[in-house]
Amino acid sequence: MKAELAALIKAAKEDNLTPEQIARLDTIQPDIEAAKAREASVKSGTDLLDSLSGSEPVEPVDGVKASSLGDWFVKSAGDQLVAVKSTNGKSRIDISAPEYKAATDPQVTGGPDGWAKPILTQVDQNIVTGLRRRLTIEDLLGAETLSGAALTYFVENALVEGDFELVNENGQKPQLHFGDPTAVTEALKKVAGWIRESDELAEDLPFLKSAIDGRLLYQLALMIENQLLNGSGTGNNLRGLLNRSGIQTQDRGTTANSLSVADAIFSASTKVETGSGLSADGVVMHPLDYQALRLSKDANGQYFGGGFFAGQYGSGAILEKPPVWGLPTVVTPAIAQGTALVGSFKQAASTVSKGGVRVDATNSNEDDFTNNRITIRAERRLLLAVRRPSAFVKVSLAAPTA
Repeated sequence: MKAELAALIKAAKEDNLTPEQIARLDTIQPDIEAAKAREASVKSGTDLLDSLSGSEPVEPVDGVKASSLGDWFVKSAGDQLVAVKSTNGKSRIDISAPEYKAATDPQVTGGPDGWAKPILTQVDQNIVTGLRRRLTIEDLLGAETLSGAALTYFVENALVEGDFELVNENGQKPQLHFGDPTAVTEALKKVAGWIRESDELAEDLPFLKSAIDGRLLYQLALMIENQLLNGSGTGNNLRGLLNRSGIQTQDRGTTANSLSVADAIFSASTKVETGSGLSADGVVMHPLDYQALRLSKDANGQYFGGGFFAGQYGSGAILEKPPVWGLPTVVTPAIAQGTALVGSFKQAASTVSKGGVRVDATNSNEDDFTNNRITIRAERRLLLAVRRPSAFVKVSLAAPTA
């Protein structure tokens, strides 16, 4: 019907419509309207399901729309997995890809003539945010991309010489000079790992999707979170936020003049502003420290953060993990118990990625072919650029000392 309608429209534009074609337009008009209504209904239903799932759909690649990288993989490669399992003779799967490709470019590398077509490799430059069930440290940071292998940037000094002034017409304008910046070069680091599954999974594609999304990529995200926070900077490690020179510190003081945990965190947010000129926009805490803060009560036994059925004193709504002092709060075991990190994450630091998350699969690794197994690998290349370390404050939550 679409082809017929296109021909009729073309004829109309050229003023070549015959009486029969005009009559035909009148005949198919109700069918066209019905088709449009069905299409709108399907799109509305799909959007509703996406919103209810709480995930961010991966952009359509090669005509395939998916809710996650694992979902894309099985939709794109599922038929090939089944075909490989049932093929006699040469049924090898091999995948390789250039070091960097855009998010919308699927990788297809053909092997020698006669071999089975390789499974596609998808590079998701959006880092598959839909997989995350909670706020993460990387969500707080800025995000940038890189085409090279290293990045040289400048660590900024908060000291500013000079200022804006009100000037007369044709008058000399004042110069602003920021403290001499320090050049820092960070090399990309690769975070990678793999899992191995029996090729029987070719008959259970939902399992393969969950294995990629729920196990492989989730563990990849956990490793990256730990590196962004605690990486030593030696060998193949990133240099994490807590190991940067120039970050500030805050403790709870002495017994005679002590701060509560909440007061210490607020004081740290003030240090971010006074020490770097930026405003704090996030807090990172260990689950046990957050639990102690969340369960703290006033003299009447009421939770400061609201009760388990309603807000304070039965008013307002309850939040699952209410932010501390209104700042987005990441609760993660990646940070040591007794330590919190307050900072201007978005403005002072960024994760810089080359390509994004990449998933490859093969059945020719080691003895996979003879044992009917498939190896699935995930990897990501990134670095952490911290342009203003003074915008981060490491908070010691230990009890006040004498």
